[in-house]
Amino acid sequence: MISRYTLPEMGQIWTEESRFQTMLDVEIAACLAMAELHLIPKAAARKIQKKARFKLSEVNQFEKVTKHDVTAFLKSVGKSVGPEARFIHKGLTSSDVLDTALSLQIRRAIDLLRGKTAGLVSLLKTQALRHQNTPMMGRTHGVHAEPTTLGLKFLLFYEEFKRNLARLERAREAISVGKLSGAVGTYANIDPRVEGRSMRILNLKAAPVSTQILQRDRHAQVVAVLAILGGSLEKLATEIRHLQKTETLELEEPFSEGQTGSSAMPHKRNPVNAERVAGLARVLRGNAVAALENIALWHERDITHSSVERVILPDSFTLADFMLSEMTAILKGLAVYPENMMENIARTRGLIFSQRVLLALIDKGLSREAAYKIVQKNAMKVWRDKRLLLKDLLLRETAVTSRLSRKEIEGIFKLDDYLKHVGTIFKRVLK
Repeated sequence: MISRYTLPEMGQIWTEESRFQTMLDVEIAACLAMAELHLIPKAAARKIQKKARFKLSEVNQFEKVTKHDVTAFLKSVGKSVGPEARFIHKGLTSSDVLDTALSLQIRRAIDLLRGKTAGLVSLLKTQALRHQNTPMMGRTHGVHAEPTTLGLKFLLFYEEFKRNLARLERAREAISVGKLSGAVGTYANIDPRVEGRSMRILNLKAAPVSTQILQRDRHAQVVAVLAILGGSLEKLATEIRHLQKTETLELEEPFSEGQTGSSAMPHKRNPVNAERVAGLARVLRGNAVAALENIALWHERDITHSSVERVILPDSFTLADFMLSEMTAILKGLAVYPENMMENIARTRGLIFSQRVLLALIDKGLSREAAYKIVQKNAMKVWRDKRLLLKDLLLRETAVTSRLSRKEIEGIFKLDDYLKHVGTIFKRVLK
């Protein structure tokens, strides 16, 4: 499944090795802060900073006995430091370290997504400018409405993914918080100044108030933002899938040499990558529900959120990362068929100009109701008989020709008038 996706960058953030290393960074920061405040010997803090290590195999072995990952981790770290290890984790509770480390992991993961999302925004802008004046059919309810341009479609997505970037930035700010406040958040066994100094070392903010944990509305915000990002990716993928249908074929995702679309039908060229993106968005939405369920915990904490997060956080970030890679590859290799777009514009034989006829008749003094009735009557004939053109029927309709000249009627059926303000929209968005 991971065709154009390389695991190491995002995957590395969520390995057990990375998790324990980040926890060690938090423990060292706490020791350095305590040493600055003369709460532990500075020499001990320096030794801890220099010597503290862990062995993942050792942690796993210890955990079989302790049934507790943090105590197993501390035991392994203690072996690397010696007697000074007694200062590690002084006055802290497990969640101080776990939650602060998790904030750091999430922030790194968000930064990767911000980079990929920014790349997609740039690509959408390029496509928008390239196709600013490429006419195509606009559709509402899947039915031909009035003409638009392919560039406007891409411009719409450009603006939407800029909002996704802004949401990622706000989520990053919300999660860039840690806590070292002890068992129920009262600092009973640790000086509050240790938390403040530790957070400065880690480039985090200290939670203004906490319990044993950071509150899970922060994490829910992050996963909800990923779900919205996934929804935008699905929306873009769905647009491409619709426009790749055989009857439409205005866009087509890349189809490489030697690729097969079906084991049974050699002719098939399916939008499988866009479909994959659309499908995975459902998983992100499901994970967002789980993150919301994690907000309401018992009193100062329970552990029901922990097992959920070990699944949904690595999965959600890895999925979002993969989906961004897939969509980037799709847009880079996207095939565009302007000739099919023009054929589709003509497919309804002038029906798409019906509003302009309606407005022209109103301008000539007809009531809206009367004008609508005249245009709709002739439009329904065109829908039923593929040999008919709306313009020809109107030229034979006395109620129309008594008010509009042939030149005026023919002028109504000009495509350019629908696209005259496209440049204005581009200037407004790209100012």
